[in-house]
Amino acid sequence: MKRFLTKANILYVALWTLLFIVPAIMGFLQTTHTGSFDWKELFFIWKQLAVYLGIFLFHHLVLAPMLIERRKRWLYFAAVATLISLFFVVQCMHHPQMPPEPHHHERHMKPHHMPGEHDVIATIILMLMLGMDIGVMLYFRQQKDQQRLADLEHENLEQQLEYLKYQINPHFLMNTLNNIHALVDIDPEQAKESIVELSKIMRFVLYEGSKQKVPLRKELLFLEDYIRLMRQRVTEKVRIDVRMPDTIPEKEMPPLILITFVENAFKHGITYQRPSFIELSVSISDNRLHFNCRNSKVPQSPVQQGGIGLANVKRRLELIYDNDYLLQIDDQEETFEVNLEIPL
Repeated sequence: MKRFLTKANILYVALWTLLFIVPAIMGFLQTTHTGSFDWKELFFIWKQLAVYLGIFLFHHLVLAPMLIERRKRWLYFAAVATLISLFFVVQCMHHPQMPPEPHHHERHMKPHHMPGEHDVIATIILMLMLGMDIGVMLYFRQQKDQQRLADLEHENLEQQLEYLKYQINPHFLMNTLNNIHALVDIDPEQAKESIVELSKIMRFVLYEGSKQKVPLRKELLFLEDYIRLMRQRVTEKVRIDVRMPDTIPEKEMPPLILITFVENAFKHGITYQRPSFIELSVSISDNRLHFNCRNSKVPQSPVQQGGIGLANVKRRLELIYDNDYLLQIDDQEETFEVNLEIPL
């Protein structure tokens, strides 16, 4: 708020300084024709401007806050109407209009003052000046409100992202521990190796998952570590094809975006009753990442919504990229495919 008020005050100081300087400059320019500077006329103009400045400061510091800050409309308009009326009366008293020559029977009547064109123009200028003050203050108030709204939206965005990542991490850990638990009975030695792989994966989740963005290389290595861990529990009936780019550019992306789709594929795409598959590919072109994950579906499997994981990753994509991303999900009877494109 202080920043916007400072901008308004700087604008006002510049305008009033210009109003006081211009008559002096005009007076000095006229000396080239008249040969003398009329200080009396300059002081008269400055005196008039000083009256306007005093009223302006009173309105800006005392009356305008009634309307802008405290929303006391009736009190404000009553005070402004009184101020303008007093100004008009004082103007008429200091600039009386000479009445027409009275008739002989009117010579002994008390003289009276009639408002002149100068008084009306001066009052109109005052009204415009006060209206301008309200307009400028409302403009900067609107700027302040818009900035505050943007700050709140940004803060809310950060809170939502942190909440979504907080949900993803336990969800990911739960699925991984379930997989290792299954390995303990099947192959204890392989289960030990899986725990080592899990420690590498959790190190990434703990130290990188809380960041807004991580190096693309780390994210893809994390994905490969997870797939390597999952391979240890599947049989030869499961075909897992992974294609990663040969060269990874020095780009960044939000962490734990892709893992949700891969988790979903292993959870719903693997069965030991018949051959199943998971096909995963990552490519990069035109500073955009293209991710594709296609897998078979377990018979009688419910619709692959992925529970918390997929819902959260969709929400994260909306919050981070707005409309600058593409997510296509093709849920068929026997296959499930995800295509994702995000900027890097």
